Amino acid sequence: MESSAIKHRIIVAGIGPGNPDYMIPAARDAIRGAKALAGGRRALAQFAESGRQHTMVIAGDIPGVMEFVRRELEQHDVVVMVSGDPGYYSLLDALRRYFPHEPIQVIPGISAMQMAFSRLALPWHDAQLVSFHGRRPAAEQLTYQPGRTIGMLTDGKYTSRTIPPILMEQGWPDTAKLHICARLTYEDETIRTTTLRESVSLPETGHGILIVEG
Repeated sequence: MESSAIKHRIIVAGIGPGNPDYMIPAARDAIRGAKALAGGRRALAQFAESGRQHTMVIAGDIPGVMEFVRRELEQHDVVVMVSGDPGYYSLLDALRRYFPHEPIQVIPGISAMQMAFSRLALPWHDAQLVSFHGRRPAAEQLTYQPGRTIGMLTDGKYTSRTIPPILMEQGWPDTAKLHICARLTYEDETIRTTTLRESVSLPETGHGILIVEG
């Protein structure tokens, strides 16, 4: 789409890891002021105002979401809500492929990865961050090095049981410390610290964050 044809903004608002207390005020204000709002079902149930805003569920139909944004942009700004931070594995990447970059404005948010490190009081400036969400990182991203820390997004396939054997294949000792973080910021949040060896015998946790320390 030509940028000259776009007179309004696409505002990509990070809504944080889940609990609204962890969403920054700028994102909340943009969502409240939106005339067109796209987001996941849970986010729309939390923040959309029925009858006042045009809404679109972000699910599997990404082309449909892009068409909704394109159509609504003809009349007004469009706010797209994404979990965590827009710059970290979100719909922002698809929006940048479909639309010119100039009308895209990003409001950052707190990612689940950032929240996991903060809960553990661990600095993450030297950590390797990878995603097992719908993919498997390259072997060199997972190779053991003394002192190395890796933060990992997980899904229903790559979990607290299936990832540790992959790490041990890459040279990680079975005694390496593993933090299993799930449902961060919610009332049923859990954080369990164990070892790679012991993790495979614990209840399986997916769709969360794993952090391994070398």
